[in-house]
This record gives sequence, C-alpha cells and structure tokens, in this order.
Amino acid sequence: MSKTSTLELAMSKAQALPSAAQEQLGREFLDRIATLAELRKKIQIGIDELDAGLGVEIDIKAELRMLHKQHGAA
Repeated sequence: MSKTSTLELAMSKAQALPSAAQEQLGREFLDRIATLAELRKKIQIGIDELDAGLGVEIDIKAELRMLHKQHGAA
C-alpha cells in the first residue's frame, strides 16, 4: 500500500472542486503558510535574543493582573 501524505490527499481532493473553490483554497493556504513562516521567524528572533543573554525575568503574577485589568477579567 502506498503512503500518501495528508497534503497530497488534500491537494487531490481540492482538484476535484470547481475552479473558483480551488483558487480560494489556494489563497487561504498561501496566507496560512505566510503566517506560519512569520511566526517561526519571530520565534527564532526570540530564541536568538535569549541565547545572547538579552532576556529579562518578568513577574508573571503582575503581568496576569495587568492583563486581567485590561480585559475585564476577575
């Protein structure tokens, strides 16, 4: 039995859709890929900064209090 990746299966099923639906899916997929690439880039910047000793300790309880105050949580 041949192993088919999820992406290959999705692409195969998408090819059976009408052209307009294929275009919409393609645009959404490319947007998702761009979003993930940007997130990975930002994560790597953060890792590099931590590795360079640029991280600072935060008071997590104070941060949570501030966020709760800003967003109306109890």
